[in-house]
Amino acid sequence: MSEDWNEKYRPKTLDDVVGNPTAVQTMRAWAKSWEHGVPEKRVLLLKGAPGIGKTSSAWALAREMGWPVVEMNASDQRKAEDIRNIALRASHFDTFSDDGSFSAVRNGGMKMIILDEADSFSPSGDRDALPAISELIKTTEQPTVMIVNDFYNISRRSSAVKDCTLQVDFKKPRAAAVERVLAHICESEGVDAEPAALAAIADNADGDLRAAVRDLESLAYGGVRVTAEAAHALSMRQAAGTKSMFDFIGAVFTKRDPALAYSVLRDVDSDPGTVSVWLDENIPYQVSDTGELVRCYERLSRADIYLGRVNRRMYYGFWGYANNLMVDGIIESLHSKPKWTRINWPSYLTKMSRTKSVRAVRNSLASKIGRMTHTSAARILADSLLSYRAMAKNDQGFRVMLVKEGGLDEDELAFLLGAKVDSAAVKKTFLEAFPPEEKPAKKTKGKKTAQEPVQEPAAAAPAAEEHAGPEAPAEETKTAQEPAQQAAPEAPAPKPAKRVQTSLFDF
Repeated sequence: MSEDWNEKYRPKTLDDVVGNPTAVQTMRAWAKSWEHGVPEKRVLLLKGAPGIGKTSSAWALAREMGWPVVEMNASDQRKAEDIRNIALRASHFDTFSDDGSFSAVRNGGMKMIILDEADSFSPSGDRDALPAISELIKTTEQPTVMIVNDFYNISRRSSAVKDCTLQVDFKKPRAAAVERVLAHICESEGVDAEPAALAAIADNADGDLRAAVRDLESLAYGGVRVTAEAAHALSMRQAAGTKSMFDFIGAVFTKRDPALAYSVLRDVDSDPGTVSVWLDENIPYQVSDTGELVRCYERLSRADIYLGRVNRRMYYGFWGYANNLMVDGIIESLHSKPKWTRINWPSYLTKMSRTKSVRAVRNSLASKIGRMTHTSAARILADSLLSYRAMAKNDQGFRVMLVKEGGLDEDELAFLLGAKVDSAAVKKTFLEAFPPEEKPAKKTKGKKTAQEPVQEPAAAAPAAEEHAGPEAPAEETKTAQEPAQQAAPEAPAPKPAKRVQTSLFDF
């Protein structure tokens, strides 16, 4: 089987990296700084869209500097134990060079640690993974490179990622640069390709060089000629599966084509509620005329009435009326000349996404308090949560009771107190609720403690001494000692104390 073209033509040096000269210059300067000791920014963070050369650039840098590589892909190894066993250990211990010779850190021996797809860690997974990454960022003694696609996703959960790393932005290469790479591959592989075909592949890739090389390889499979017609057909098939709400907003406000707008809606398969949120966000930016703005919001508000009826009556036939008002109604309300304006992602969806974990903790807290008080979670959230928060802030015993009897975890107690999970109040409450077990005192060999009772030999019955000779069987001796070893009769068990209500939750 022939080698994959993406691996075969991966950049060997930083000079081969396409479209990011500024990033290459920054990477070289950071690598050179390690020759004078550990720099202030120990970790180089490469961020940008997938397929634009971040991982290839990291490997090319290691090859230029002569550093062996320890690579860890966070999409496969996402536990804190993996990070500590692989990346953290490699960042503090000596290494071996590629030829097998020992290379000590104190003698300048270096290796590069590459943590790829570092933004794959999620709070729903191992919650200790991000602290392990933060420890790596702050303490590594070896050149370390982190590669992320979504910088915001990881930086908002770890301040060390944002403050203690040297961030390098990788930009999408231009279509002309991608086209030159494709032409070089065709020349090396002996592929007959039309220039128009290479241009179509480069345009369709949208800066994703890896995808462009993959498309070229698929079209050239079997030694056939790569034509512009085949390249356009491939791009059309891919575009059919990549339509989004951005295309829908463009069809409504820029092209003002109802048929195209309905076609995009069928492809993206979004419910009318989502469509309404997108329109609500973009109408003020796309419509400048006051009269048109009023008419658009009138159509959108009428559509929202039908959506409310769907929720109340569970009759989904009203969705059709809502879609007609949001597509035909809004397009008919527009009479001024269309203008190009940036399409915005709904801020409502962004806020809901950011607060998803917080809302999950809030709902779980309300459910646990509701079970203790025989109240619905909805009633707790609507009427009582602020009261419980005030009581928890002012009464340590109440907090301990909630943790022990209600089963609150650290996140839920922190939410109730309005504090951080690692705050002193949360730690103190859990220490009081679940105190560490005291270890038993070790006995000193050959000595007896003062509390240890001294056992006296039991006196044998006289009758047993008369009949028991030196070779008397053990059973007879045991029988003779039984009366002396009989314990006093047990006292009657005390009656259970009457239960007294000491808090709101004792029933």
